[in-house]
Amino acid sequence: MRSLGIYYGRGARRGDMDRLYRQFVRPNDLVFDIGAHVGDRIASFRRLGARVVAVEPQPALARTLKLLYGRDRLVVVEALAVGRAAGSVDLKVNLDNPTVSSASDAFIKAARGAPGWEGQHWTKTVAVPVTTLDDLIDRQGLPSFIKLDVEGFEVEVLNGLTRPVPTLSFEFTTIQRELAEEGIERCAALGFLFFNAALGESQALVHSQWQDAQGIANWLAALPMAANSGDIYARRTSPSGA
Repeated sequence: MRSLGIYYGRGARRGDMDRLYRQFVRPNDLVFDIGAHVGDRIASFRRLGARVVAVEPQPALARTLKLLYGRDRLVVVEALAVGRAAGSVDLKVNLDNPTVSSASDAFIKAARGAPGWEGQHWTKTVAVPVTTLDDLIDRQGLPSFIKLDVEGFEVEVLNGLTRPVPTLSFEFTTIQRELAEEGIERCAALGFLFFNAALGESQALVHSQWQDAQGIANWLAALPMAANSGDIYARRTSPSGA
């Protein structure tokens, strides 16, 4: 209920989110929302007319998504994790703040004691099935946009993708800056040429002109630790203003 209040509570935030994602999502596009949490991004993608495959490994949140979107025939909810190979993984659940539940031990280690992460506790472990982006594409189709928000597991997810997806985003944190650099390198290896970013929940790209991989990596390296988190956006073809 706390997460629902935070992520669905403000009308202005919805408008900002729609303006951001309108740069990547058009009517009738297929979107993958990997790490859908309580589904505020699903709501935005649907307002933009897209079909959505929402993937959420936390059992309680997957049930919430099915309650919220189960009657929408253009939303598919999959109660899975996504990684580099099919199988299973132990998900560490933060019951007080489920948005930072993670399958990454390194993420939890980095968060413990870090400024801005005080008071976070991962007190429950749940074994969840894992699929890959390639397998998800085989079953659901090729998306126009993939949103990744999986708390330190983003590179694992990207390593399960070999298909030429047009655009994607992945979350980064300044407590794992080197992991975000790996994510940029992986995107470049997959053929993504243009990069941008948004800080926190600002719902706005920080660069008026898109960067190459080295440019966005330099920007990331210069961020103060207090920036905390954000999202890297990557696309294969030149956008307006690149």
